[in-house]
Amino acid sequence: MRSLLYFDAMITPRIITFVYWLLLTGALLAGFATMASVGAWTFAGAASGLVVAAAGALAARVGCELLIVLFKINESMESVSHRL
Repeated sequence: MRSLLYFDAMITPRIITFVYWLLLTGALLAGFATMASVGAWTFAGAASGLVVAAAGALAARVGCELLIVLFKINESMESVSHRL
């Protein structure tokens, strides 16, 4: 508990992981919605739905990874600071 009160431990990376799974679920649902609305389950609708789902999943992954990189940099800088 003390580490959380004094910001020695970070909880945001765990929250980012949860947000990533929510975004991934949203991308999948958006893909299904696109499939249903574009062509009522035609090839064009299926293809566009897959593109939307894949692009959404990729965007969610890249965005969350960029945030996680900041925390990894922080951990690395803390270890360097402790060594010096």
